[in-house]
Amino acid sequence: MSASARTARSRVEQRRPDLLFSGASGYAVVAALVVVSYALCAAQRGPNPSPWAFLVTLMTVAVVFRVTAAPRMVQHVAWVILSAAGVATIVATLLGASGHILDIAFSAATMIALLASPVAIIGDQVKRRGLNAEALLAAVTAYVLVGLFFTFVFNLLSLVSPEPMFGGPDDDSLANQLFFSFTTLTTTGYGNLVPANATSQAVAVAEAITGQLFLITAVARIMRGAGAIAATPAAPSKESS
Repeated sequence: MSASARTARSRVEQRRPDLLFSGASGYAVVAALVVVSYALCAAQRGPNPSPWAFLVTLMTVAVVFRVTAAPRMVQHVAWVILSAAGVATIVATLLGASGHILDIAFSAATMIALLASPVAIIGDQVKRRGLNAEALLAAVTAYVLVGLFFTFVFNLLSLVSPEPMFGGPDDDSLANQLFFSFTTLTTTGYGNLVPANATSQAVAVAEAITGQLFLITAVARIMRGAGAIAATPAAPSKESS
């Protein structure tokens, strides 16, 4: 094998790990982690957030920063913070630590992490043009992350409030908060769960507005991408030249 061939092969091998965390494949990884987070939250029959869902959320944020090509300094700082939070969570879980304050900390930290992820995705996608699998996966993933973010806003409110969020203690579970968040985000509104206090009602209105604005922005992004593809001139053929 020649020196140039070995050099080319080494470059491909160096770039190969990045292929998993770039473009559509990168957003597919993020989407898979989001599905796991959703499933872990849906399995919680109490208001206490799951530490395992928090760990998956930390992994999601780390992958999002990698996929969106955040500045190296931001990625390094994020890795330090996320690693420290992950280690602390694992240690606390293995030691059997529990308590209301710890539940509030898990809920607040998960909420912040879930806010950072869609912001990074949207910030990356607004700089791009064209319609492809990456753009569609990014839009869907960010939309679901927004729903998960509001889930933990409701969860945090229920943990710090002396009154149940939905009026009955049996209804005040993370699974119900997840269900309510996504029916509000999509403005489905079945009506079987209704916030009992003014703060939760205000957050629900804000989520419904956010969901509609997101859909408008996503549709505009898709139409702009489709227009850019249609306006791209075809490459001249060799015969015409």
